[in-house]
Amino acid sequence: MKKLMVSLMAGAMSLAAAQAMAADAVTLQLKWVAQGQFGGYFVALDKGFYEEEGLDVTIKPGGPDIAPEQVIAGGGADVIVDWMGGALVAREKGVPLVNIAQPYEKAGMEMVCPKDGPVQTTDDFPGHTLGVWFYGNEYPFFAWMNKLGYSTEGGDDGVTVLKQSFDVQPLIQKQADCISVMTYNEYWQLIDAGYSADDLIVFNYSEMGNDLLEDGLYALETDLADPAFKDKMVRFVRASMKGWKYALENPDEAAEIVMDNGGQDENHQKRMMGEVAKLIGDGDGVLKEDVYERTAQALLDQGIIEKQPEGAWTHEITDEALK
Repeated sequence: MKKLMVSLMAGAMSLAAAQAMAADAVTLQLKWVAQGQFGGYFVALDKGFYEEEGLDVTIKPGGPDIAPEQVIAGGGADVIVDWMGGALVAREKGVPLVNIAQPYEKAGMEMVCPKDGPVQTTDDFPGHTLGVWFYGNEYPFFAWMNKLGYSTEGGDDGVTVLKQSFDVQPLIQKQADCISVMTYNEYWQLIDAGYSADDLIVFNYSEMGNDLLEDGLYALETDLADPAFKDKMVRFVRASMKGWKYALENPDEAAEIVMDNGGQDENHQKRMMGEVAKLIGDGDGVLKEDVYERTAQALLDQGIIEKQPEGAWTHEITDEALK
């Protein structure tokens, strides 16, 4: 009997090993550190949604010194989370990124200014210092300034641009008159720092119609030419959107899963999941062509990209994933 049990256990282990070996490996590179912003992917991993699709997924967190476009170009990822601005700039520079799904329907970027400060409306921007992150996060800001007709070279008729740290200290320390925040992250850091909503003037990119697409999924055009890789991406997107659906329906549990994967401050992650839900939209991950075109045109108008992009997105992956 003992030999039989050992044999059965060995057989079960061999089957598990075979199944693991049979799973298709996929590496996802995030745009930032592990947090509720990426909750759907962590949920899909934790709940076995990727495994159900025959995928062995590794999620790599990002950080201030990690550019997803460079990671995938160097072979360090199969698919990345990126903002459209950064992806289109990279594509024009020779990294053939293609948007294969767009979980985020709305942008979460805002600019906030203290209500007791010198900036009350956009007319007050000239002559003042505005903070914005770089590393691909600056493109929506520069497109907005171009739309307003303001120089970003300083002076009385233009704005001085502060390369903002990835926190809210530039506003607290009065290094800038206004700073960039995300609806789901830094805005709440200001609230936690003692500001109230009534203390702040908020310029929301989406509400102003100046939003550029954020947090899409991108793969390389060269990889997508391989039917086997393309099939992997269909399964990956299907499982990811299932993860997002679960995360939005169970935000507290999703926050706990994020915490288990390196997230910081559970209350902050729960609040973040609630705010992210407002940006995801209907949850099918299908890129809206009109928003893409507006994003591309804003980048062209600012001279951030020089040529109208071609082949920068596809519905083929989401069409198959939704079948």
